[in-house]
Amino acid sequence: MTTNPGKRPNIVFFMTDDHAVPAIGAYGSVINRTPAVDRLAAEGMRFDNAFCTNSICSPARATLLTGTYSHINGMTTLEQPGQKFDAGQPSFPEMLQAAGYQTAIIGKWHLGHGPKSDPVGFDHWEILPEHGVYHDPVFLTRDGERRYPGYVTDIITDLALDWLDKRDPDKPFALLIQHKAPHRAFEPAERHRHLYEHQDIPAPATLHDDYSNRSRAAAEAEMRMSDLQAHDLKAPVPTGLSKREEREWRYQRYIKEYLRVIAGLDENVARVLHYLDITDTADDTAVAYTSDHGFYLGEHGWFDKRFMYEPSLRIPLIVRYPGVVPAGSSRDELVINVDYAQTLLDLAGVEPHPRMQGRSLLPLLRGDVPEEWRQAMYYRYFEHLDVCHNVQANYGIRTRTHKLIHYPGHGSGQPGARDETRVPEWELFDLERDPDELHNRYDDPAYAEIVKDLTTQLTDLQIRYLDTPEHLS
Repeated sequence: MTTNPGKRPNIVFFMTDDHAVPAIGAYGSVINRTPAVDRLAAEGMRFDNAFCTNSICSPARATLLTGTYSHINGMTTLEQPGQKFDAGQPSFPEMLQAAGYQTAIIGKWHLGHGPKSDPVGFDHWEILPEHGVYHDPVFLTRDGERRYPGYVTDIITDLALDWLDKRDPDKPFALLIQHKAPHRAFEPAERHRHLYEHQDIPAPATLHDDYSNRSRAAAEAEMRMSDLQAHDLKAPVPTGLSKREEREWRYQRYIKEYLRVIAGLDENVARVLHYLDITDTADDTAVAYTSDHGFYLGEHGWFDKRFMYEPSLRIPLIVRYPGVVPAGSSRDELVINVDYAQTLLDLAGVEPHPRMQGRSLLPLLRGDVPEEWRQAMYYRYFEHLDVCHNVQANYGIRTRTHKLIHYPGHGSGQPGARDETRVPEWELFDLERDPDELHNRYDDPAYAEIVKDLTTQLTDLQIRYLDTPEHLS
C-alpha cells in the first residue's frame, strides 16, 4: 500500500562486502582515502552507531531484503547445501515493485541459486555465483550464465549504469549495487597493484593482543595474522624475523591488498555519482552506502569478522537525499541493518510488511529526534566453531556504554560447523573505559548490577524478536 502519493525518490543502494568503518575517510580513516564515499557523507548523513545483527555474508543480505533477524528469515549462516534462502518470503524489493518501482540487483547475491533462491521482486538481476571472482567474472541471469572480461568492481558498475540507461524514465527505480569488494582473498585491479607499495600503513593499537582477560573463544579463533595463507601474502615470509616482526610484516601485506581493492571500489562509487549528476537525477535519488558487516583490519591481531567485538559489529551507513537529508550531518543513535528494509519502503511511501522487525530511519534522516529510540541492540552469530576460523557461536547486547556477550558453547545445528562443545562463557566490556574491549569485567563485583541489568535486557530482546534465550536453559 502506497501512503505517499507525491513524487517518490529513486533509490541507489550500495552494499559492499567487508568494508570496515576504519577504512573510510568520512569516518576518520588514518590508513586510506575514499573521496567518493566521503562526498556522499559531505552531501548527506553519516551514522556513527550502525551495526549488523549477524556478522557474516549471507545472513546480512537476507536481513537487508526481509527486514528480519536471521532466525526469522532462515538464513543463519553462509549459503550452502542444507541451508537455502527462500527468496519468496516478503521483501522490500517485491513490495517496491508492486508499488510501481523499477527494480534491479547487480553484483553479489550469495543467497543461493535455483527455483526457490533466485532473486524475487526484481525486474532485472545479474548476480555473482556465491562470492564470485575478481577477474573475468561469471554472472547468473534469468537467461543463463554470462562471462565478462575485466575487473569485477568495474563490471558491476558497467552493468548497473547500462540498466539505468535502459530504464523507463517516467517511473521511479530502486537499484541495488552489491559489490564483491573488498572481500578476501583480495585481488586489486591492475591499475592499483602498486598502490601503497612504498609506505607503511599504520597498525591498530591492538595488533599484538595476547587475548588475556578474555574468553577462551577469543584465544582459540583461527584468524590471526599467522593464519593468513600464501594467496593472502603473495610473497614468502622473510627469514630472521621475530614473531612480533613477522606479525607486523604480515599485517602490511594484508592491509595494503585490502586497501588496493577499496581504491577500485571508491572509484566506481564515483562513477555512479557522476552518472546521477550528468543525467540530472541526483536531486531525485536517495543514495545509501553500507557494508554487509564489519571486518578486522588487524585489530586484536585478526582478520575476518564473526565475533561481536566492535570491528566486526560496526558497519558504515551513509545516506544522501537532497532536500530531505541535511548535508554534512551525522547521527549517533543505535541503528541496525534490520532497519534498512523499512527505511527504504518508508522513503517510497510504502507500508512495511508486519513481519519486519526493524524501524524506519526516515525521521533520523530528516533530522528529527524520534521518541523512545532503541537504547540497546541485539546480535547473534549462529555457526559454532566454523570450519574456516574456529569462532564460537555467540550472541549479546550492546548499549551506548556496555556490551554483554554470551558464548553458549554450542551452535544451533548449523551445517558445516564442527561437532564440539565448549563450557559456556560470558564477557562484559565497559565501552567508555575500555573501547578496545581488552578487559572482560563479567566477574568483577563492581559490575554485578550492570551484568544483572544487561542480562535481563538481553533476555527481553530475544523474546521480543522471537529468538531463544539459551542462557536460561
